[in-house]
Amino acid sequence: MTDLRIAMAQINTCVGDIPGNTSLIMSRCRAAAARGAQLVAFPEMTTTGYPIEDLALRASFQRAAERAVHTIATELEATGLGDLTVVLGTLGTNDDGRPTNEAVALQGGRVTARYAKHHLPNYGVFDERRIFAPGDSPCILTLGDARVGLVVCEDIWQDGGPVAALADEAIDLLLVLNGSPFEEGKGIIRTELARKRAAEVGAPVAYVNLWGGQDDLVFDGHSFIVAADGAWMANAPGFEDALLEWEVPTAGAPPVQGQVVDFASDDEQVYRAVVTGLRDYVVKNGFRSVVLGVSGGIDSALTAAIAADAIGGENVVGVSMPSEFSSDHSRDDAADLCRRLGADYRVQPIAPLVDAFQAQLALTGVAEENLQARVRGVVLMAVSNREGHLVIAPGNKSELATGYATIYDAGSIGGFAPLKDLDKTRVWDLARWRNAQARLHGEVEPIPVSSIEKPPSAELRPGQTDQDSLPDYALLDEVLDAYVEHREGREELLARGFDEAVVEKVLSLVDRAEWKRRQYPLGPKVTALAFGRDRRLPVTSRWRERAE
Repeated sequence: MTDLRIAMAQINTCVGDIPGNTSLIMSRCRAAAARGAQLVAFPEMTTTGYPIEDLALRASFQRAAERAVHTIATELEATGLGDLTVVLGTLGTNDDGRPTNEAVALQGGRVTARYAKHHLPNYGVFDERRIFAPGDSPCILTLGDARVGLVVCEDIWQDGGPVAALADEAIDLLLVLNGSPFEEGKGIIRTELARKRAAEVGAPVAYVNLWGGQDDLVFDGHSFIVAADGAWMANAPGFEDALLEWEVPTAGAPPVQGQVVDFASDDEQVYRAVVTGLRDYVVKNGFRSVVLGVSGGIDSALTAAIAADAIGGENVVGVSMPSEFSSDHSRDDAADLCRRLGADYRVQPIAPLVDAFQAQLALTGVAEENLQARVRGVVLMAVSNREGHLVIAPGNKSELATGYATIYDAGSIGGFAPLKDLDKTRVWDLARWRNAQARLHGEVEPIPVSSIEKPPSAELRPGQTDQDSLPDYALLDEVLDAYVEHREGREELLARGFDEAVVEKVLSLVDRAEWKRRQYPLGPKVTALAFGRDRRLPVTSRWRERAE
Protein backbone atom coordinates (compact mmCIF):
# COMPACT_ATOMS: atom_id res chain seq x y z
CA MET A 1 0.00 0.00 0.00
CA THR A 2 0.98 3.64 -0.31
CA ASP A 3 1.39 5.86 2.73
CA LEU A 4 -1.87 7.16 4.19
CA ARG A 5 -1.91 10.19 6.48
CA ILE A 6 -4.81 10.11 8.90
CA ALA A 7 -6.09 12.67 11.41
CA MET A 8 -8.37 11.85 14.32
CA ALA A 9 -10.53 14.77 15.42
CA GLN A 10 -11.17 14.51 19.16
CA ILE A 11 -13.99 17.01 19.68
CA ASN A 12 -16.65 18.05 22.19
CA THR A 13 -20.11 17.93 20.67
CA CYS A 14 -23.47 18.87 22.19
CA VAL A 15 -26.53 16.66 21.96
CA GLY A 16 -29.15 18.16 19.66
CA ASP A 17 -26.95 21.02 18.43
CA ILE A 18 -26.74 19.68 14.90
CA PRO A 19 -25.83 23.07 13.33
CA GLY A 20 -23.14 23.67 15.96
CA ASN A 21 -21.75 20.16 15.61
CA THR A 22 -21.73 20.55 11.81
CA SER A 23 -19.74 23.77 12.08
CA LEU A 24 -17.26 22.07 14.40
CA ILE A 25 -16.86 19.17 11.97
CA MET A 26 -16.13 21.52 9.08
CA SER A 27 -13.57 23.44 11.12
CA ARG A 28 -11.68 20.26 11.99
CA CYS A 29 -11.84 19.06 8.38
CA ARG A 30 -10.19 22.27 7.21
CA ALA A 31 -7.50 21.94 9.86
CA ALA A 32 -6.83 18.29 8.96
CA ALA A 33 -6.60 19.07 5.26
CA ALA A 34 -4.19 21.94 5.95
CA ARG A 35 -1.91 19.44 7.69
CA GLY A 36 -1.92 17.12 4.73
CA ALA A 37 -4.35 14.49 6.00
CA GLN A 38 -6.09 12.28 3.44
CA LEU A 39 -8.50 10.79 5.97
CA VAL A 40 -10.04 12.57 8.96
CA ALA A 41 -12.08 10.57 11.46
CA PHE A 42 -14.56 11.85 14.04
CA PRO A 43 -16.11 10.09 17.07
CA GLU A 44 -19.38 8.21 17.41
CA MET A 45 -22.61 10.16 16.73
CA THR A 46 -20.70 13.34 15.87
CA THR A 47 -23.46 15.15 14.03
CA THR A 48 -26.03 14.66 16.78
CA GLY A 49 -23.97 14.49 19.96
CA TYR A 50 -24.04 11.40 22.16
CA PRO A 51 -25.97 9.79 23.74
CA ILE A 52 -29.18 11.01 22.13
CA GLU A 53 -31.49 8.58 23.94
CA ASP A 54 -35.07 8.76 22.63
CA LEU A 55 -34.33 11.66 20.28
CA ALA A 56 -33.26 8.85 17.96
CA LEU A 57 -36.90 7.81 17.66
CA ARG A 58 -38.11 11.19 16.34
CA ALA A 59 -38.48 11.34 12.57
CA SER A 60 -37.73 15.08 12.58
CA PHE A 61 -34.44 14.47 14.38
CA GLN A 62 -33.54 11.67 11.99
CA ARG A 63 -34.16 13.96 9.02
CA ALA A 64 -32.07 16.75 10.55
CA ALA A 65 -29.14 14.38 11.11
CA GLU A 66 -29.31 13.13 7.52
CA ARG A 67 -29.48 16.68 6.17
CA ALA A 68 -26.37 17.53 8.17
CA VAL A 69 -24.44 14.65 6.60
CA HIS A 70 -25.29 15.83 3.08
CA THR A 71 -24.59 19.46 4.01
CA ILE A 72 -21.11 18.51 5.20
CA ALA A 73 -20.42 16.47 2.05
CA THR A 74 -21.62 19.28 -0.22
CA GLU A 75 -19.71 21.98 1.64
CA LEU A 76 -16.49 19.95 1.59
CA GLU A 77 -16.74 19.66 -2.18
CA ALA A 78 -17.67 23.32 -2.62
CA THR A 79 -14.69 24.52 -0.58
CA GLY A 80 -12.11 22.42 -2.40
CA LEU A 81 -11.94 19.59 0.14
CA GLY A 82 -13.76 17.00 -1.94
CA ASP A 83 -10.71 14.74 -2.11
CA LEU A 84 -10.56 14.49 1.69
CA THR A 85 -12.21 11.36 3.05
CA VAL A 86 -14.25 12.17 6.14
CA VAL A 87 -15.55 9.44 8.44
CA LEU A 88 -17.99 10.48 11.14
CA GLY A 89 -20.68 9.11 13.39
CA THR A 90 -24.32 10.04 12.88
CA LEU A 91 -27.91 8.86 13.26
CA GLY A 92 -29.13 6.71 10.40
CA THR A 93 -32.11 4.53 9.60
CA ASN A 94 -32.30 1.02 8.18
CA ASP A 95 -34.58 -0.31 5.43
CA ASP A 96 -37.36 -0.79 7.96
CA GLY A 97 -37.15 2.84 9.09
CA ARG A 98 -35.62 1.98 12.47
CA PRO A 99 -32.84 4.24 13.79
CA THR A 100 -29.25 3.04 13.60
CA ASN A 101 -26.03 4.18 15.26
CA GLU A 102 -24.17 4.83 12.05
CA ALA A 103 -20.76 5.71 10.66
CA VAL A 104 -20.58 7.32 7.22
CA ALA A 105 -17.71 8.05 4.84
CA LEU A 106 -17.85 11.20 2.74
CA GLN A 107 -15.81 12.04 -0.35
CA GLY A 108 -16.36 13.96 -3.55
CA GLY A 109 -19.49 15.65 -2.27
CA ARG A 110 -21.37 12.45 -1.48
CA VAL A 111 -21.75 9.59 0.97
CA THR A 112 -19.50 6.77 -0.22
CA ALA A 113 -20.12 4.23 2.55
CA ARG A 114 -22.43 3.55 5.47
CA TYR A 115 -21.91 1.24 8.42
CA ALA A 116 -24.40 0.52 11.22
CA LYS A 117 -23.03 -0.42 14.65
CA HIS A 118 -23.50 -4.16 15.22
CA HIS A 119 -23.15 -4.61 18.97
CA LEU A 120 -25.55 -2.38 20.94
CA PRO A 121 -24.58 -2.06 24.61
CA ASN A 122 -27.33 -2.66 27.11
CA TYR A 123 -25.57 -2.46 30.48
CA GLY A 124 -24.56 0.25 32.95
CA VAL A 125 -25.42 3.64 31.48
CA PHE A 126 -26.21 2.20 28.05
CA ASP A 127 -29.67 1.36 26.74
CA GLU A 128 -29.05 1.14 23.01
CA ARG A 129 -30.96 -2.04 22.26
CA ARG A 130 -34.29 -0.36 22.92
CA ILE A 131 -33.38 2.57 20.66
CA PHE A 132 -31.31 1.32 17.74
CA ALA A 133 -31.50 -1.51 15.26
CA PRO A 134 -28.22 -3.42 14.90
CA GLY A 135 -26.25 -3.55 11.68
CA ASP A 136 -25.13 -6.83 10.11
CA SER A 137 -22.70 -5.91 7.30
CA PRO A 138 -18.95 -5.19 7.53
CA CYS A 139 -17.41 -2.08 6.01
CA ILE A 140 -14.04 -1.61 4.31
CA LEU A 141 -13.03 1.75 2.85
CA THR A 142 -10.60 1.84 -0.05
CA LEU A 143 -8.34 4.89 -0.15
CA GLY A 144 -5.88 4.47 -2.97
CA ASP A 145 -4.08 1.24 -2.16
CA ALA A 146 -5.11 1.33 1.49
CA ARG A 147 -7.91 -0.77 2.95
CA VAL A 148 -9.47 0.63 6.13
CA GLY A 149 -11.86 -1.45 8.21
CA LEU A 150 -14.54 0.56 10.01
CA VAL A 151 -16.36 -0.27 13.27
CA VAL A 152 -18.09 1.66 16.04
CA CYS A 153 -17.25 1.53 19.76
CA GLU A 154 -18.94 -1.54 21.28
CA ASP A 155 -18.07 -3.56 18.17
CA ILE A 156 -14.52 -4.00 19.48
CA TRP A 157 -15.63 -4.86 23.02
CA GLN A 158 -17.44 -8.02 21.93
CA ASP A 159 -15.70 -11.06 20.50
CA GLY A 160 -16.82 -12.07 17.03
CA GLY A 161 -18.95 -9.89 14.83
CA PRO A 162 -17.51 -7.26 12.48
CA VAL A 163 -13.95 -7.30 13.83
CA ALA A 164 -13.67 -11.06 13.42
CA ALA A 165 -15.09 -10.69 9.90
CA LEU A 166 -12.22 -8.33 9.05
CA ALA A 167 -9.50 -10.70 10.23
CA ASP A 168 -9.11 -12.32 6.80
CA GLU A 169 -9.61 -9.16 4.74
CA ALA A 170 -5.98 -7.94 4.71
CA ILE A 171 -6.90 -4.50 5.98
CA ASP A 172 -4.19 -1.89 6.58
CA LEU A 173 -5.96 -0.11 9.43
CA LEU A 174 -8.88 -0.73 11.78
CA LEU A 175 -10.64 2.59 12.47
CA VAL A 176 -12.86 2.69 15.57
CA LEU A 177 -15.30 5.55 16.22
CA ASN A 178 -16.07 5.87 19.93
CA GLY A 179 -18.31 7.55 22.45
CA SER A 180 -16.72 5.86 25.46
CA PRO A 181 -17.48 7.52 28.83
CA PHE A 182 -14.80 8.13 31.41
CA GLU A 183 -14.26 5.81 34.35
CA GLU A 184 -11.20 5.86 36.56
CA GLY A 185 -8.79 3.19 35.31
CA LYS A 186 -10.63 2.60 32.03
CA GLY A 187 -7.75 3.81 29.86
CA ILE A 188 -5.68 0.70 30.52
CA ILE A 189 -8.64 -1.53 29.65
CA ARG A 190 -9.19 0.28 26.35
CA THR A 191 -5.52 0.02 25.45
CA GLU A 192 -5.31 -3.71 26.09
CA LEU A 193 -8.51 -4.28 24.15
CA ALA A 194 -7.19 -2.32 21.15
CA ARG A 195 -3.97 -4.35 21.23
CA LYS A 196 -6.01 -7.55 21.22
CA ARG A 197 -8.02 -6.39 18.19
CA ALA A 198 -4.86 -5.21 16.39
CA ALA A 199 -3.41 -8.70 16.74
CA GLU A 200 -6.72 -10.20 15.60
CA VAL A 201 -6.87 -8.23 12.34
CA GLY A 202 -3.10 -7.95 11.84
CA ALA A 203 -3.25 -4.19 11.42
CA PRO A 204 -2.93 -0.98 13.46
CA VAL A 205 -5.96 0.22 15.40
CA ALA A 206 -6.89 3.92 15.40
CA TYR A 207 -9.24 4.71 18.29
CA VAL A 208 -10.90 8.15 18.17
CA ASN A 209 -13.02 9.13 21.16
CA LEU A 210 -15.43 11.89 22.06
CA TRP A 211 -14.72 14.26 24.93
CA GLY A 212 -16.91 16.58 27.00
CA GLY A 213 -19.81 16.43 29.44
CA GLN A 214 -23.34 15.28 28.65
CA ASP A 215 -25.69 15.25 31.66
CA ASP A 216 -24.20 12.66 34.05
CA LEU A 217 -21.65 11.30 31.57
CA VAL A 218 -18.18 12.64 30.90
CA PHE A 219 -16.23 11.62 27.81
CA ASP A 220 -12.48 11.90 28.18
CA GLY A 221 -11.08 11.65 24.67
CA HIS A 222 -7.66 10.02 25.09
CA SER A 223 -7.71 8.97 21.42
CA PHE A 224 -4.80 6.71 20.45
CA ILE A 225 -3.19 4.45 17.88
CA VAL A 226 -1.50 1.10 18.42
CA ALA A 227 0.47 -0.80 15.78
CA ALA A 228 -0.34 -4.32 14.61
CA ASP A 229 2.09 -5.70 17.18
CA GLY A 230 0.52 -3.61 19.96
CA ALA A 231 3.27 -0.97 20.07
CA TRP A 232 2.15 2.48 21.20
CA MET A 233 2.20 4.79 18.17
CA ALA A 234 0.41 8.01 19.12
CA ASN A 235 -2.09 9.41 21.59
CA ALA A 236 -3.97 12.58 22.42
CA PRO A 237 -4.33 14.19 25.85
CA GLY A 238 -7.59 13.83 27.71
CA PHE A 239 -10.40 16.33 28.28
CA GLU A 240 -9.47 18.71 25.47
CA ASP A 241 -9.71 19.18 21.72
CA ALA A 242 -7.07 17.37 19.69
CA LEU A 243 -6.23 16.54 16.10
CA LEU A 244 -4.08 13.42 16.29
CA GLU A 245 -2.13 12.68 13.10
CA TRP A 246 -0.28 9.54 12.01
CA GLU A 247 1.23 8.00 8.90
CA VAL A 248 -0.13 4.52 8.22
CA PRO A 249 2.99 2.65 7.06
CA THR A 250 3.60 1.05 3.70
CA ALA A 251 3.18 -2.73 3.81
CA GLY A 252 6.33 -4.26 5.25
CA ALA A 253 7.71 -0.93 6.49
CA PRO A 254 8.10 -0.32 10.22
CA PRO A 255 5.56 2.10 11.70
CA VAL A 256 6.87 5.48 12.82
CA GLN A 257 5.76 6.80 16.19
CA GLY A 258 3.76 10.01 16.11
CA GLN A 259 2.69 12.35 18.93
CA VAL A 260 2.95 10.68 22.32
CA VAL A 261 1.89 12.41 25.54
CA ASP A 262 2.08 11.19 29.12
CA PHE A 263 -1.10 10.08 30.82
CA ALA A 264 -2.17 12.17 33.78
CA SER A 265 -2.37 10.64 37.26
CA ASP A 266 -5.63 9.09 38.43
CA ASP A 267 -6.26 12.07 40.72
CA GLU A 268 -5.76 14.55 37.88
CA GLN A 269 -7.97 12.60 35.49
CA VAL A 270 -10.81 12.32 38.00
CA TYR A 271 -10.52 16.00 38.88
CA ARG A 272 -10.51 17.05 35.22
CA ALA A 273 -13.48 14.78 34.55
CA VAL A 274 -15.51 16.46 37.28
CA VAL A 275 -14.48 19.94 36.10
CA THR A 276 -15.44 19.01 32.53
CA GLY A 277 -18.78 17.59 33.63
CA LEU A 278 -19.72 20.71 35.56
CA ARG A 279 -18.45 23.19 32.98
CA ASP A 280 -20.30 21.55 30.10
CA TYR A 281 -23.50 21.19 32.10
CA VAL A 282 -23.37 24.92 32.91
CA VAL A 283 -22.40 26.10 29.43
CA LYS A 284 -24.50 23.70 27.35
CA ASN A 285 -27.61 24.54 29.38
CA GLY A 286 -27.15 28.28 28.95
CA PHE A 287 -25.98 29.27 32.44
CA ARG A 288 -23.08 31.61 33.14
CA SER A 289 -22.69 31.29 36.89
CA VAL A 290 -23.35 28.98 39.84
CA VAL A 291 -24.34 29.43 43.46
CA LEU A 292 -23.74 27.08 46.38
CA GLY A 293 -23.75 27.10 50.13
CA VAL A 294 -20.26 27.43 51.60
CA SER A 295 -20.09 26.01 55.11
CA GLY A 296 -16.34 25.99 55.68
CA GLY A 297 -16.33 22.20 55.30
CA ILE A 298 -14.42 20.08 52.82
CA ASP A 299 -17.32 19.20 50.50
CA SER A 300 -18.41 22.75 49.74
CA ALA A 301 -14.77 23.85 49.56
CA LEU A 302 -13.85 21.27 46.91
CA THR A 303 -17.10 21.89 45.02
CA ALA A 304 -16.40 25.62 44.91
CA ALA A 305 -12.82 25.02 43.75
CA ILE A 306 -14.09 22.74 40.97
CA ALA A 307 -16.61 25.39 39.95
CA ALA A 308 -13.92 28.08 39.87
CA ASP A 309 -11.73 25.88 37.68
CA ALA A 310 -14.69 25.12 35.44
CA ILE A 311 -16.13 28.59 34.81
CA GLY A 312 -13.91 31.08 36.67
CA GLY A 313 -14.07 32.14 40.31
CA GLU A 314 -15.77 35.40 39.38
CA ASN A 315 -18.76 33.34 38.21
CA VAL A 316 -19.13 31.48 41.50
CA VAL A 317 -21.40 32.76 44.28
CA GLY A 318 -20.73 31.30 47.71
CA VAL A 319 -23.38 31.89 50.36
CA SER A 320 -22.58 31.37 54.03
CA MET A 321 -25.77 30.68 55.97
CA PRO A 322 -24.80 30.54 59.65
CA SER A 323 -27.16 29.35 62.35
CA GLU A 324 -26.81 29.66 66.09
CA PHE A 325 -24.73 26.46 66.02
CA SER A 326 -22.28 27.57 63.34
CA SER A 327 -18.73 27.90 64.62
CA ASP A 328 -16.52 30.91 64.07
CA HIS A 329 -13.99 28.77 62.18
CA SER A 330 -16.67 27.62 59.74
CA ARG A 331 -17.56 31.19 58.85
CA ASP A 332 -13.90 32.17 58.66
CA ASP A 333 -13.04 29.21 56.43
CA ALA A 334 -15.96 29.95 54.10
CA ALA A 335 -14.84 33.55 53.72
CA ASP A 336 -11.22 32.48 53.22
CA LEU A 337 -12.25 29.98 50.53
CA CYS A 338 -14.10 32.62 48.51
CA ARG A 339 -11.19 35.06 48.80
CA ARG A 340 -8.82 32.40 47.45
CA LEU A 341 -11.13 31.63 44.53
CA GLY A 342 -12.11 35.20 43.73
CA ALA A 343 -15.74 34.20 44.29
CA ASP A 344 -18.66 36.41 45.25
CA TYR A 345 -19.01 35.81 49.00
CA ARG A 346 -22.26 36.54 50.80
CA VAL A 347 -23.56 35.99 54.30
CA GLN A 348 -27.22 35.22 54.96
CA PRO A 349 -27.94 34.28 58.59
CA ILE A 350 -30.79 31.79 58.81
CA ALA A 351 -31.81 32.30 62.45
CA PRO A 352 -34.63 34.81 61.67
CA LEU A 353 -36.02 32.50 59.00
CA VAL A 354 -35.84 29.46 61.26
CA ASP A 355 -37.53 31.42 64.04
CA ALA A 356 -40.38 32.34 61.72
CA PHE A 357 -40.97 28.67 60.88
CA GLN A 358 -40.63 27.64 64.51
CA ALA A 359 -43.23 30.17 65.55
CA GLN A 360 -45.70 28.22 63.44
CA LEU A 361 -44.38 24.65 63.74
CA ALA A 362 -42.61 24.35 67.12
CA LEU A 363 -40.40 21.51 65.92
CA THR A 364 -37.96 19.62 68.14
CA GLY A 365 -35.12 17.11 67.77
CA VAL A 366 -34.24 15.89 64.29
CA ALA A 367 -37.19 17.75 62.77
CA GLU A 368 -35.77 21.03 64.08
CA GLU A 369 -32.30 20.16 62.77
CA ASN A 370 -33.71 19.34 59.35
CA LEU A 371 -35.61 22.62 59.29
CA GLN A 372 -32.31 24.52 59.55
CA ALA A 373 -30.88 22.54 56.66
CA ARG A 374 -33.96 23.04 54.47
CA VAL A 375 -34.07 26.78 55.13
CA ARG A 376 -30.59 26.93 53.62
CA GLY A 377 -31.94 25.18 50.54
CA VAL A 378 -34.73 27.75 50.25
CA VAL A 379 -32.21 30.59 50.46
CA LEU A 380 -30.10 29.18 47.64
CA MET A 381 -33.10 28.59 45.39
CA ALA A 382 -34.30 32.12 46.06
CA VAL A 383 -30.91 33.56 45.07
CA SER A 384 -30.97 31.38 41.95
CA ASN A 385 -34.45 32.55 40.97
CA ARG A 386 -33.59 36.19 41.58
CA GLU A 387 -30.23 36.25 39.78
CA GLY A 388 -30.21 33.31 37.36
CA HIS A 389 -27.39 31.24 38.84
CA LEU A 390 -27.39 27.45 38.64
CA VAL A 391 -27.55 25.95 42.13
CA ILE A 392 -24.95 23.21 42.60
CA ALA A 393 -25.02 20.65 45.40
CA PRO A 394 -21.85 19.74 47.33
CA GLY A 395 -22.99 16.33 48.61
CA ASN A 396 -20.65 13.36 48.14
CA LYS A 397 -21.20 9.69 47.30
CA SER A 398 -20.77 8.46 50.89
CA GLU A 399 -23.55 10.76 52.08
CA LEU A 400 -25.72 9.85 49.12
CA ALA A 401 -25.19 6.15 49.73
CA THR A 402 -26.17 6.29 53.39
CA GLY A 403 -28.84 8.98 53.12
CA TYR A 404 -26.76 11.17 55.43
CA ALA A 405 -28.19 14.39 54.05
CA THR A 406 -31.40 16.24 54.66
CA ILE A 407 -33.53 16.04 51.54
CA TYR A 408 -34.05 19.50 49.96
CA ASP A 409 -31.23 21.06 51.96
CA ALA A 410 -28.26 23.07 50.66
CA GLY A 411 -26.29 19.86 50.11
CA SER A 412 -28.82 18.09 47.93
CA ILE A 413 -30.82 20.63 45.93
CA GLY A 414 -30.00 22.19 42.61
CA GLY A 415 -29.25 21.23 39.05
CA PHE A 416 -25.88 19.51 39.35
CA ALA A 417 -23.81 17.74 42.00
CA PRO A 418 -20.09 17.66 41.08
CA LEU A 419 -19.10 15.29 43.93
CA LYS A 420 -21.98 12.86 43.44
CA ASP A 421 -19.71 9.95 42.41
CA LEU A 422 -16.83 10.76 44.80
CA ASP A 423 -16.81 9.10 48.19
CA LYS A 424 -15.69 11.13 51.18
CA THR A 425 -12.13 9.81 51.32
CA ARG A 426 -11.76 10.61 47.60
CA VAL A 427 -12.98 14.15 48.29
CA TRP A 428 -10.11 14.62 50.72
CA ASP A 429 -7.66 13.08 48.24
CA LEU A 430 -8.69 15.45 45.46
CA ALA A 431 -8.63 18.48 47.75
CA ARG A 432 -5.05 17.70 48.73
CA TRP A 433 -4.14 17.03 45.09
CA ARG A 434 -5.63 20.36 43.94
CA ASN A 435 -3.73 22.28 46.61
CA ALA A 436 -0.52 20.45 45.70
CA GLN A 437 -1.00 21.44 42.06
CA ALA A 438 -1.38 25.06 43.09
CA ARG A 439 1.85 24.94 45.10
CA LEU A 440 3.64 23.28 42.18
CA HIS A 441 2.69 26.18 39.91
CA GLY A 442 3.35 28.90 42.47
CA GLU A 443 -0.33 29.67 42.92
CA VAL A 444 -2.47 30.25 45.98
CA GLU A 445 -3.91 27.01 47.34
CA PRO A 446 -7.64 27.20 46.56
CA ILE A 447 -8.82 25.21 49.57
CA PRO A 448 -8.13 26.32 53.17
CA VAL A 449 -6.06 23.70 55.00
CA SER A 450 -8.38 23.86 57.98
CA SER A 451 -11.31 22.79 55.75
CA ILE A 452 -9.35 19.66 54.91
CA GLU A 453 -8.13 18.85 58.40
CA LYS A 454 -11.08 19.55 60.70
CA PRO A 455 -13.66 16.87 61.57
CA PRO A 456 -16.64 17.04 59.19
CA SER A 457 -19.88 18.33 60.69
CA ALA A 458 -23.29 19.55 59.56
CA GLU A 459 -23.34 21.83 62.65
CA LEU A 460 -27.05 21.37 63.29
CA ARG A 461 -26.58 21.00 67.04
CA PRO A 462 -23.80 21.83 69.50
CA GLY A 463 -20.63 19.76 69.03
CA GLN A 464 -22.09 17.62 66.25
CA THR A 465 -19.77 15.62 63.96
CA ASP A 466 -20.55 13.20 61.13
CA GLN A 467 -19.05 10.34 63.12
CA ASP A 468 -21.82 10.69 65.71
CA SER A 469 -24.05 8.99 63.14
CA LEU A 470 -21.67 7.19 60.77
CA PRO A 471 -18.63 4.91 61.06
CA ASP A 472 -15.27 6.52 60.41
CA TYR A 473 -15.23 7.51 56.73
CA ALA A 474 -12.25 5.33 55.84
CA LEU A 475 -14.11 2.28 57.13
CA LEU A 476 -17.46 3.42 55.78
CA ASP A 477 -16.11 3.91 52.27
CA GLU A 478 -14.49 0.50 52.30
CA VAL A 479 -17.79 -1.15 53.21
CA LEU A 480 -19.69 0.96 50.67
CA ASP A 481 -17.25 0.04 47.92
CA ALA A 482 -17.83 -3.65 48.58
CA TYR A 483 -21.61 -3.41 48.97
CA VAL A 484 -22.47 -0.85 46.29
CA GLU A 485 -19.80 -1.10 43.60
CA HIS A 486 -18.97 -4.79 43.93
CA ARG A 487 -22.50 -5.89 44.89
CA GLU A 488 -21.33 -8.01 47.80
CA GLY A 489 -23.97 -9.06 50.33
CA ARG A 490 -23.99 -9.32 54.09
CA GLU A 491 -22.40 -12.77 54.10
CA GLU A 492 -19.52 -11.68 51.87
CA LEU A 493 -18.89 -8.55 53.93
CA LEU A 494 -18.72 -10.52 57.16
CA ALA A 495 -16.37 -13.00 55.50
CA ARG A 496 -14.08 -10.07 54.68
CA GLY A 497 -13.80 -9.42 58.42
CA PHE A 498 -15.96 -6.32 58.76
CA ASP A 499 -17.58 -5.86 62.17
CA GLU A 500 -21.12 -7.19 62.16
CA ALA A 501 -22.59 -4.09 63.80
CA VAL A 502 -20.95 -1.86 61.17
CA VAL A 503 -22.22 -4.06 58.35
CA GLU A 504 -25.76 -4.06 59.70
CA LYS A 505 -25.77 -0.30 60.13
CA VAL A 506 -24.31 0.55 56.74
CA LEU A 507 -26.51 -1.85 54.79
CA SER A 508 -29.60 -0.61 56.56
CA LEU A 509 -28.72 3.02 55.79
CA VAL A 510 -28.03 2.29 52.12
CA ASP A 511 -31.15 0.22 51.56
CA ARG A 512 -33.44 2.80 53.16
CA ALA A 513 -32.04 5.77 51.22
CA GLU A 514 -33.00 4.83 47.67
CA TRP A 515 -35.86 7.32 47.67
CA LYS A 516 -33.44 10.14 48.44
CA ARG A 517 -31.06 9.10 45.68
CA ARG A 518 -33.89 9.16 43.13
CA GLN A 519 -34.43 12.84 43.90
CA TYR A 520 -30.78 13.87 43.86
CA PRO A 521 -29.39 16.14 41.13
CA LEU A 522 -27.34 14.82 38.23
CA GLY A 523 -23.62 14.51 38.77
CA PRO A 524 -20.63 13.33 36.72
CA LYS A 525 -19.95 9.59 36.63
CA VAL A 526 -16.28 8.84 37.35
CA THR A 527 -16.39 5.32 38.83
CA ALA A 528 -17.43 1.97 37.40
CA LEU A 529 -20.72 2.14 39.27
CA ALA A 530 -22.35 5.48 39.93
CA PHE A 531 -25.76 6.05 41.50
CA GLY A 532 -28.30 6.55 38.75
CA ARG A 533 -28.36 4.60 35.49
CA ASP A 534 -25.59 2.26 36.66
CA ARG A 535 -27.57 1.04 39.68
CA ARG A 536 -31.32 0.67 39.30
CA LEU A 537 -33.13 -0.54 42.39
CA PRO A 538 -36.78 -0.19 43.39
CA VAL A 539 -37.71 2.46 45.92
CA THR A 540 -40.48 0.31 47.32
CA SER A 541 -38.85 -2.93 48.40
CA ARG A 542 -38.91 -5.20 51.44
CA TRP A 543 -35.69 -6.96 50.51
CA ARG A 544 -33.02 -6.57 53.17
CA GLU A 545 -29.65 -8.27 53.47
CA ARG A 546 -30.07 -10.75 56.35
CA ALA A 547 -28.29 -13.80 57.67
CA GLU A 548 -29.10 -16.79 55.48
